[in-house]
Amino acid sequence: MKTLTRKTLALLGGLGLLAASWTAHAEGQIRVAQQFGISYLILDVVHDQKLIEKHGKALGLDIKVEWTQISGATAMNEALLSGSLDIVSAGVPPMLALWDRTKGKQNVKAVAALGNLPNYLLSSNPNVKTIKDLSDKDRIAVPAAGTSFQSRVLQIETAKVFGKDNYKRFDTISVSLAHPDATAALIAGGSEINAHFSSAPFYYQALEANKNVHKVLSSYDALGGPATFNVLYTTQKYHDENPKTYQAFYAALDEAAKLVKADKAKAAEIFIRVQKSKLSPELVRKIIEDPENTYTIQPQRSLAYAEELYKLGVLKNRATSWKDYFFPEAYAQPGS
Repeated sequence: MKTLTRKTLALLGGLGLLAASWTAHAEGQIRVAQQFGISYLILDVVHDQKLIEKHGKALGLDIKVEWTQISGATAMNEALLSGSLDIVSAGVPPMLALWDRTKGKQNVKAVAALGNLPNYLLSSNPNVKTIKDLSDKDRIAVPAAGTSFQSRVLQIETAKVFGKDNYKRFDTISVSLAHPDATAALIAGGSEINAHFSSAPFYYQALEANKNVHKVLSSYDALGGPATFNVLYTTQKYHDENPKTYQAFYAALDEAAKLVKADKAKAAEIFIRVQKSKLSPELVRKIIEDPENTYTIQPQRSLAYAEELYKLGVLKNRATSWKDYFFPEAYAQPGS
């Protein structure tokens, strides 16, 4: 048997202490990432009001919270799988893609919804009234061509209009461009970008700033009604190894959603403060008070995405219920 030197034993002992220290402190730490935009308002409220810390203390736990902002689902997913983040956020389709990819492995599932907010396909081309009018001369800006929430919704609608085999019909005229840049291009005109599948607050700005810009399609149209836009998700490992921290996080989300519903003016102030937003308070309140926008942690019509993306072959695993890709804590709330 190989003899261990004193130096090696000391090193192993140190590593053991480190491991023990990490295990002891794993419960009570959470690293949360959100993207940019008013669709993440619930997280802004949680952050501003320190609700995770509040609910942690109620459970006898001092929780250390780290907040990060990242643009794009791809970066979110990579950070989650690498262990750099504990909870990430993105649109329902990117979450479903990771659930599908990690099933039986990391088992990524959704924690909660962040609200029902439509996305609008906008166009400055007066000849484009429906997606049937789009041609090779048009260019549609989306955050990530072919894979983003907006691209997936467009693919779902395209399959309905042109048939399943043609669901990628408009991928070839889609251009990857961040929402702020796409909005600026659409408002200014003169560039190849004459369409944009846009989220709030950007479509509000474009419709107000340029009279030639008009709505062609709402994501609600494609999904049969109001539907969850963004969700929070994590791995089975984090969920199982941090039960109290997870419970505190979920309770914080629930309280934040209730605050937004009860006091929209305060919610608007929080968004502007946390995001250091240059949007006018009037526009922020208009968005929050818009009846199309509902800030809730209850998933709605999320299964519609799963069913349609499975039909198209984007997902290999078929979900028979929204509970297939949500963790059990969410089951206490009505969902779909």
